[in-house]
Amino acid sequence: MEKQEAYQHARKRVEAKLGFYKHLAVYVGVNMLLIIINLLTAPQNLWFQWPLIGWGIGLFFHALSVFAFTGGSAIKERMIEKEMAKEARKKQRP
Repeated sequence: MEKQEAYQHARKRVEAKLGFYKHLAVYVGVNMLLIIINLLTAPQNLWFQWPLIGWGIGLFFHALSVFAFTGGSAIKERMIEKEMAKEARKKQRP
């Protein structure tokens, strides 16, 4: 059973990383398109940096959640285990 849990945890981590990489690819692609549109239509008025910065902040926090703050799920797992132990103790009482 422990191998299954480890597999599920690893699978969630891989899915989170793939989700971030997809987000990054879309960010790069869309922003390259916005830069091209801006430079071709109104090179004297550069506006492309505003969506680039705004979306970049969101991408930064997405990266933090995937790569830096991964301990949240461990806390959740401990809380679930405590609750399950509590329920098991309640059932054992006469």
